[in-house]
Amino acid sequence: MDDIGHYKKGKSGRDRYETVALDPVSKLQFVELSHVWGHGAPIAPGDPEIRIERGVTHAHDGVFSQKITMTMHNSTHMNAPIYLVQGGADVASLSIDRFFGNGVVLGIPKSRWELVSADDLAKATPAIRPGDIVVINTGWHAKFSDSQEYFGCAPGLSVDAAQWLVDKKVALVALDTPTIDHPLATSLGLHRNGPLMKRLPQYYRDQTGRDPKKDFPNWNPAHNILLRAGIPTIENAGGGLDLVTGQRCTIHAYPWRFQFGDACIIRLMAIVDKDGSYRVESGK
Repeated sequence: MDDIGHYKKGKSGRDRYETVALDPVSKLQFVELSHVWGHGAPIAPGDPEIRIERGVTHAHDGVFSQKITMTMHNSTHMNAPIYLVQGGADVASLSIDRFFGNGVVLGIPKSRWELVSADDLAKATPAIRPGDIVVINTGWHAKFSDSQEYFGCAPGLSVDAAQWLVDKKVALVALDTPTIDHPLATSLGLHRNGPLMKRLPQYYRDQTGRDPKKDFPNWNPAHNILLRAGIPTIENAGGGLDLVTGQRCTIHAYPWRFQFGDACIIRLMAIVDKDGSYRVESGK
């Protein structure tokens, strides 16, 4: 960096859209599984805009600092049980061993309004093991944008799939979709104070010839099953997801130590040890 703050790419700066980094010492490969977050990030219908205000600036004050006002349910984020379960664990109360460890990135391609089923999970490779962090790539992350298609037409997790993951005793579940459930099973459709996407129920009827009330009678059923079992969830996985799909990886998904937090923006990463030689430092 020179004396007026210009970074030289490849030296002291980094491309904010870079999805893979290689540690030159350990040879570990770090693969970004998060979407870029910031001003203008896609916001779920009904949520307030992310507000980022500059408190001080370099030109005026010689320092740069920002104030952020937002909900935590945008971009790549984790949901704690308290989000849907009264009395459930908040973000800070979750066991930290859930957020780092063995995991699998599964390729389960789905088109609009399809569901990831228990049968999909059972057949996916590599096989899911107890204690795994499970990341599901439906292909929907490629549509991440401020669009009615991304939020309103996404795939979701079926009730039987959610229960299958609970029975498998996984540590964490991530999807590359805006919600864990099918969008018609959320407040985007006809549930609670919805529809937050006012044209969505009729559009579903027009496109499928089906009644969304009959197809999705319950509100967030899959998400409720996971959170009531104490399994945190991650929505809007993305980044370089395709680069590690079909692989076993070490997954990093740490949230803030957020007391009473219902959700938290996270940096979701896959870590791959190509030659199997790296070990954690002893601390000596």
